Amino acid sequence: MKKLNRLAIILTVVLFFGASGLGFAQEVLKVATDATFPPFESVDPDTDECVGFDIDLIKAIGVEMGAEVEILNTAWDGILPGLINGNYDIVIAAMTITEERLMAVDFSEPYFNASQVLVVRKDDDRIKGLDDLTGMVAAVQIGTTGDLEASEIKSLKRVARFNYFPEAFMELQNKSADVAIVDLQVALDYMKNNPEGAKIVGEPFTQEQYGIAIRKGRKELLDQVNQALAAVVEKGIYDEIYTKYFGVN
Repeated sequence: MKKLNRLAIILTVVLFFGASGLGFAQEVLKVATDATFPPFESVDPDTDECVGFDIDLIKAIGVEMGAEVEILNTAWDGILPGLINGNYDIVIAAMTITEERLMAVDFSEPYFNASQVLVVRKDDDRIKGLDDLTGMVAAVQIGTTGDLEASEIKSLKRVARFNYFPEAFMELQNKSADVAIVDLQVALDYMKNNPEGAKIVGEPFTQEQYGIAIRKGRKELLDQVNQALAAVVEKGIYDEIYTKYFGVN
């Protein structure tokens, strides 16, 4: 549990089941994700398969539940409506647990602490933090926490909203936007792949937690997911996946 203690995520679920699995009632667990958000989820160009932290985590959870995991790459703007409509069982997509979303769906125990940051072009020294955004254009992915936060920054000239985060970063690089507002780990991954193109300025300015979304009324499934998540943490599998994508804190 060492890693999650550092993340300040507390799983309160009691483990009733062992390594043999949780006896999931279905053979296949249908999982929706929006694979445009590396390193949490993206499409491997060589295999066309979804990969990333969330994908590895949900596959490990599936093993604990005794279920085969089927990943469905789904557009972000329709991902929760699809869940509510019963198109799939759960959603794992670096999704922040918010009061508004909790009115529509249930969430598992938190599995990741996140925060929003400001990303600017590497050669742009105008912006040092939130106080420097007056008259600026911010690029975001529509419907994300970054979008919600940008909407609250009244000093911005405009918020440019895109279906996918790569489009928001392209808007920044094309100088059509002054700043991108994005999750910290996504920003770090982008900078790793574009070392000359962008930098983070200021400090992270939100505290968020990601959860696995489940349609309301499926308490048994919610309990099974929580139990499996707790098992993945207890066995050290979460630490292995975290280190693979983010290194050791």
